[in-house]
Amino acid sequence: MMSDRDEILRAVRNHALTPVTRPALPDFAELYPATPEAFGASLAIMGGIWDESRLNAPTEGGPTDYAALSDYIRGLFPAGGIFCSAVEGIKGDLSIGPDTPAGAVNLVDVGIVQARFGVAETGSIWLSEAECRVNALGYLAQHLVVLLPVADIVPNLHIAYQREEFLTARYSVLMSGPSATADIEGVLIRGAQGVRSLRVIGLPA
Repeated sequence: MMSDRDEILRAVRNHALTPVTRPALPDFAELYPATPEAFGASLAIMGGIWDESRLNAPTEGGPTDYAALSDYIRGLFPAGGIFCSAVEGIKGDLSIGPDTPAGAVNLVDVGIVQARFGVAETGSIWLSEAECRVNALGYLAQHLVVLLPVADIVPNLHIAYQREEFLTARYSVLMSGPSATADIEGVLIRGAQGVRSLRVIGLPA
């Protein structure tokens, strides 16, 4: 006599190779235009800063003048501090790599990274270990400056989750604005944990 367990396992084996037809899922792309304006509006709702100042900036030798961009970012923080860049072409005060311990970035004032893509629906930017070099840079820095080519803005999360990066990255995060909490007396406090400010600088396509 076959036990209940054996009966269940037999049923699983018999159906293991049976193809299952799944319904097609809509991506709702038409509801969220993949434009800088849509991304910026969503980012602002989440407390982030959308910076379009470099989209029409004069360039030398390519679409992005990293020397001028470096000067521009430094000028955003006149108080100075320790700058840490994970972007080729933008020099920081602290050099980091894949083997840098997370604690090494705990005194960073301004972290600079380049997002792989952004999501217009939520104003989110996507980062992995490749973009951050040290994952903790996105949380231990006081301020995070993110470079985002406008050609890399996707309409919504439905399309974002279909991207190959989610299958190849060991670590990934969708970040939407600086951290915030309203737990205490319903007062919204930004920068309660993690970065105090998040500025996304749009780069020309």
